[in-house]
Order: sequence, then structure tokens, then C-alpha cells
Amino acid sequence: MRHPRFCDLRKTLCGSLRTLAWTSLLLSLCTVPASAASHNSHKELARRLDTILARADVVRGFWGVEIEDLDTGEVLYSHEADRLFSPASNTKLFTTAAALALIGPNYRFRTTIESAAAPDSNGHLSGDLVLVGRGDPNLSGRLLPINLKTERPFPPARFIEELADQVVARGVKVIDGDVVADDSFYADEPYGQGWSQEDLVWESGAPVSALAVNDNVVYFNILPGAHAGEHALVAASPFAGDYEIENRIMTVPARSGPHRIGIDRQMGSNRVQLWGTISADDTGTSEALAVEQPAQWCARLLAELLAKRGVVLRGHTRAHHLEMAELNTVPLKTNASVVLAAHDSLPLGMDIRVINKVSQNLHAEMLLRLLGHERGTSGSVGGGLEVLRGFLTQAGLLPEEYVFYDGSGLSRLNLVSPSATVKLLRYAARQPWGAEFIDSLPLAGVDGTLSGRFKNLPAGTVLRAKTGTLDHVNVLSGYLTTATGERLVFSILGNHHTMSGRQAGEVLDQIVFEAERTLN
Repeated sequence: MRHPRFCDLRKTLCGSLRTLAWTSLLLSLCTVPASAASHNSHKELARRLDTILARADVVRGFWGVEIEDLDTGEVLYSHEADRLFSPASNTKLFTTAAALALIGPNYRFRTTIESAAAPDSNGHLSGDLVLVGRGDPNLSGRLLPINLKTERPFPPARFIEELADQVVARGVKVIDGDVVADDSFYADEPYGQGWSQEDLVWESGAPVSALAVNDNVVYFNILPGAHAGEHALVAASPFAGDYEIENRIMTVPARSGPHRIGIDRQMGSNRVQLWGTISADDTGTSEALAVEQPAQWCARLLAELLAKRGVVLRGHTRAHHLEMAELNTVPLKTNASVVLAAHDSLPLGMDIRVINKVSQNLHAEMLLRLLGHERGTSGSVGGGLEVLRGFLTQAGLLPEEYVFYDGSGLSRLNLVSPSATVKLLRYAARQPWGAEFIDSLPLAGVDGTLSGRFKNLPAGTVLRAKTGTLDHVNVLSGYLTTATGERLVFSILGNHHTMSGRQAGEVLDQIVFEAERTLN
């Protein structure tokens, strides 16, 4: 005979166990496992992105997309991600990552003015005065570090002026030889293979040299004349001596609307034509044209600045280059030079921010040549690309996943896959220099080439990405941290579409927005 209290306890325990069993069953029916929820979100992302890419205006082009979880490496979405596309300025991601890894952010450039001997007691300099460039891309009026956008509060030739002041301070009064601009630190390769001819007279296609003043461009500053019917006022800066200016811009009555100005310079010519109209109350505008022969131009600029300071030049101005045929020859030994003036740059890391934030082509090309000079066989395109390939192998990329002909992305011959771009970005994020690399990319809605995009991202969402644009090419690759802290890495490459740049950009943005909404 069981004790009554034992029977009551047994009933209570049995009832409780039955309740727990039912509760567990109900919870199992109502709760979706985390892996299943994740699977569902990935399926929903695929559905949404497939819908975008199937639109009639989008499907005519070629699109490659890869989105991964940065922490786990899990592929969240992939569309033609192993195919090769033109990366445009996404090429800069590869160049700048290699530079941070192999050269480091603290590297500094030195620009000097040298001679074979010091001036005598009367200020006579026997022989040539040589301006030696060693790849400093920021001999300009640009303010560093870059803050939200490019600012140029200083004179465009300010560092050459400072060097000229140092020369005068050393007592130089007469130069018996020539003023020489030496850019032989890099090989004489002003233009990249596969560059479009239309780019070469503009700032975006400025020729490459180890001696680059004011980004190798001349600004044509335009103001209205004093009265309607008069020609506009046109002034070139920092040095107008090389140009024959044909000014056909007319001043029209005040409140005539925005200015309408055209400007043109043919390749190989220093004749600049300007035409159009500008209102009498217009505040003015500025147009930038590339310099044809940067080193020769720098020599003439320096000679002019020295003349303004009372220095007499008895010789001529000329440039000294490293010809491609001389790359594998043994350089002639020369006597040690006397340094009359010197300028040391700010750290390289600041320029990497310029390159990625505003997509500065000339600086990226100079950086590629720096890779070759410092870590390869020569300061040439070929030397830089050889170093870049070695770095990308270390980062886990396969040779069949990319081909590069330049460092900026101007070349139409460059090819890379979205999956290879994601590999690079994932590798970079895990390196000691990764934080500096990521911080160099435009911040959505804030600075650089993304300052006007992604204004409506949810609070707490952070997007840093590199843009890229050529005719019929629009790309975007980078890092996205959702409001809930999920870290994504992605690459979206669009080629051969017929949409406007604005329309194609909206497709890229929509893909990023959908990834944030679906995976958040």
C-alpha cells in the first residue's frame, strides 16, 4: 500500500513532465533554428537581387555580384562572380592594398634641387641646376590630410616656390648651365596601355612622371569681363608660358543663367581654345587641362620662379628622362651632388586616402611605379605590375582571376572577377594595415565619390566602398556593416550596359540597399 503523500507527489511530477513535454513541442514548432532563418534570408536576398538583375534595362548588360560574410567567409549571394569584368577604378583597390602591404603608410618622398658643386663666393653656379623628382604626387596646393573633399587653399606651385627660395638662400645668383628637371626615378612612360585617347588632354588622363606639380594640370580660371559684350578674362595657373590661348568666351548681360563654356586642346598641341558665354554677374569657373610634357614644363616653371627672384639663367631649360631602353643598363657613376634645396612629403598613407577617396588616377599610376622602384626591378609599369602580381598571389588570388595593365583603372584592358575582388578585400581586412585601408575608402553619404550617395541608409549602418566608372562600366566594391553588426564584403561589377551613369549607379545602390535590408 502506497503512502498517500507519495501518490500525490508522483501525480504532480507526472503532470509537470507532461507540461514540459508539450511546452518543448510547441516551442520546437514555433521557433525556426538560426541556420534555417539564415537560409531563408539568403533565399530572400537571392530572390530580390535576381529580380533587379532581370530587369529589361539591366539584363542587356553584363553584371557580376559577390556578397560574403566578412567574418565567416560564407557566400551570401553570387551571380556570375567568376567571370571577368572591366573593373574601372576598382583597380585602385589592388594598387593601394599592395602599397600599404609592401611599402607601408609611413614612406615619404624627397624632392631636391641639386648641382655638381656649390655656388662660388659671387653666387655663380658652374654647371646645371637640377630639380630631381622622386615620385611625390602632392607637389600642389592640396590640403592634407583630405577632409570630406579635395581642398586647395594654397598656391598650386607652392613647394616649387619654396625650393626656389632655398636656392636663393644658398646664395645662387647666376646659373651658368641649364635648369634641368630630372624625372628618371620612374621610367618615361607617360600613358598607360589601353587608355582612351579622349582622356589624355584632361585631368583624369594626365601624363605620369616622377616629377608632378599640381597633378600635372594647368587650371584655366575664367571670369566675366567688366561689361556685357566684352571677352571673358582667362588666366592660366600655375604657369601659362607654354600655352597659346584663343579666348572666344563672351560676357553676356547679368542674370542670363549659368555659364556655357567649352574648352579644347588637341594632343601634341599647346593651343587652347575656349568658347561660349558667361554672365556678367557670374562668380567664375575653372577648367583643368593636362600638361603635355610634365618634366619639361617643371623646368620652365622653376626657371621662371628663379628669374622672379633675381637669378640669371645663362643656359636653357630641359628635361632628363629614364628611357625604356635604359631600364636594364648599368647607370653611369656620377660625382656626388650638392643638395641646394629639399622638400620631404607627408606620409604615403595620406596620399592613399586621396587616391581612394576621390579616385585620383595620376597618383595611382605613380604608386604603381613606386611599387616597382621600391620592391621590384624598376620604377616602370612592368616593374610595378610584377610586384602587384606577387602580392595578389600572397593574398590568395589566382592568375586566371585578373589581368592588369595599369594602376588606376583607366585602361580598357584590365579585367578582374567579383570573387577575386572580394578575396582581396577579405584579405586586406585581416592584415595589420587593414583598418587604414578600409578607412581610405569613401564613406557613404559623407565623403569622396560616395558623398552624394546612400543618404538613406539606416542608422548604425556603415558603408565604405570604392566606385569605378568608364563609358558603359559602373562598379562598386567594399565593406558594409549592417545596423545589427553583421559585416559584409561585396563586389558589384557592371559592364556593357546602355544606361546612363546615374541609372547604372542606382542599380548598384539598390543591390547594396537590398543586401542591408534582407540580411540586417
